[in-house]
Amino acid sequence: MRKAKPKKRVILPDPVFNDQKVSKFVNHLMYDGKKNTSYSIFYHALDVVKAKMANEEKSALEIWKSALDNITPQVEVKSRRIGGATFQVPTEIRPERKESISMKNLISFARKRSGKSMAEKLAAEIMDAYNSQGGAFKRKEDMHRMAEANRAFAHFRF
Repeated sequence: MRKAKPKKRVILPDPVFNDQKVSKFVNHLMYDGKKNTSYSIFYHALDVVKAKMANEEKSALEIWKSALDNITPQVEVKSRRIGGATFQVPTEIRPERKESISMKNLISFARKRSGKSMAEKLAAEIMDAYNSQGGAFKRKEDMHRMAEANRAFAHFRF
């Protein structure tokens, strides 16, 4: 490699929960550098989750974290061209990418939902993911199904 690897940027924890994962999520949620807006959307979404799932013994942040765990994929398929044929080769995902994929899926499926505000749509998607349903969870299941179907090509991994 000619160029040096770029340095990993340090992400500062968020002001309310003092958690780096929240900051990463807010960064994915952000449009046009409007971080305060995305923080307010996220915190409002957690308030909605807390109000609607009052019977749960977990806090809203713990519900959000377990929802992210529920939609985090373990394997993905990558296209690999071998001898003129393209194979879908299942590969394991490294931890940073797992986290990033799960956050992006949660946000994109929240944006696609019908609802009033983004905070309410995000809250609904978080609750669905916590209950192992919804679009983001379905995406994870589809990824796993694709990897399982193409398990025969796993030996092309390198």
